[in-house]
Amino acid sequence: MSSTAVPSSSGAPGSAEASAVRRNSKRPKYSKFTQQELPACKPILTPRWVISAFMLVSIVFIPIGVASLFASRDVVEIIDRYDHECIPVANRSKELQYIQTPGPRPPCIRKLTVPKRMKQPIYVYYQLDNFYQNHRRYVKSRSDQQLRDNSSADEVSDCKPEDSTSNGSIVPCGLIAWSLFNDTYGFSINNAPLNVNKKGISWKSDREHKFGKDVYPKNFQSGGLIGGAKLDSSIPLSEQEDLIVWMRTAALPTFRKLYGKIEQDLEENQVINVTLGNNYNTYSFNGKKKLVLSTTSWLGGKNDFLGIAYLTVGGLCFFLAMAFTIVYLVKPRQLGDPSYLSWNRNPSWQ
Repeated sequence: MSSTAVPSSSGAPGSAEASAVRRNSKRPKYSKFTQQELPACKPILTPRWVISAFMLVSIVFIPIGVASLFASRDVVEIIDRYDHECIPVANRSKELQYIQTPGPRPPCIRKLTVPKRMKQPIYVYYQLDNFYQNHRRYVKSRSDQQLRDNSSADEVSDCKPEDSTSNGSIVPCGLIAWSLFNDTYGFSINNAPLNVNKKGISWKSDREHKFGKDVYPKNFQSGGLIGGAKLDSSIPLSEQEDLIVWMRTAALPTFRKLYGKIEQDLEENQVINVTLGNNYNTYSFNGKKKLVLSTTSWLGGKNDFLGIAYLTVGGLCFFLAMAFTIVYLVKPRQLGDPSYLSWNRNPSWQ
């Protein structure tokens, strides 16, 4: 009896369907990356590691904080508020009316005593309080294209209300330029003038790229309402550094801007005579004006915050390191002890 084996074809359709399912599957191709199986550092935070980390941060931060604090304390500052004192006594009840009255005003004489030897360069700043240069309409009231290129003198669409006069476009236009600070300072010691260098007080990038060498003031402060200082129409904007410094608006309502540099040392207890022209109107918005003379350190100006912040973080880490060390020594605990698991401490069958 012959039995010829007939190959069954019943598996063929199932095989084809399975391969079709595999081809149409949206399952991503297996890889160690997608399955997060790549080699990785998985540190176990043992008590020794945690204590060592806190101690390392404290060892690094505390010396930096001490160095920063000493650097800040080495900076010598002289701060003199003069907005009230430079109003004549008879006019102090009507300060706003006095400052808005046109015409020359008598100079204000202030005497500053050097508290500690000040090494050159000594930076001269004016400080304004309660002046919101970051106001949206104020910040937008300028034309960077006009400041940069002489052919764009009529680009004043963003400068309203100080955009033009009956004689044409204002250069530089806008409220920022219009409100340019115009108090003046003159210094002397023992009747000998103390020179203030006003070159190089602005950012080099601003002088070279934001203010054109062929752009000259035109129709500036020629309207009915004068906002601040006037500009020399024969000097290009790239050389008018008082304007360049002022046009870099401040982010906070209390700010300092560089007026110049004194390039000679001042000795302790020397008396500086300041001849001050009080012209700028801060009285209409209850602002304050201060004259600041300051040295610098490797960290910059006087600022205790950075040193205090480093000391605070370093001290906190040192305290935590000591606390964890005491807990670890007084009540040690074996790493990975299963008896601390909740189902072992409170078995459900009890």
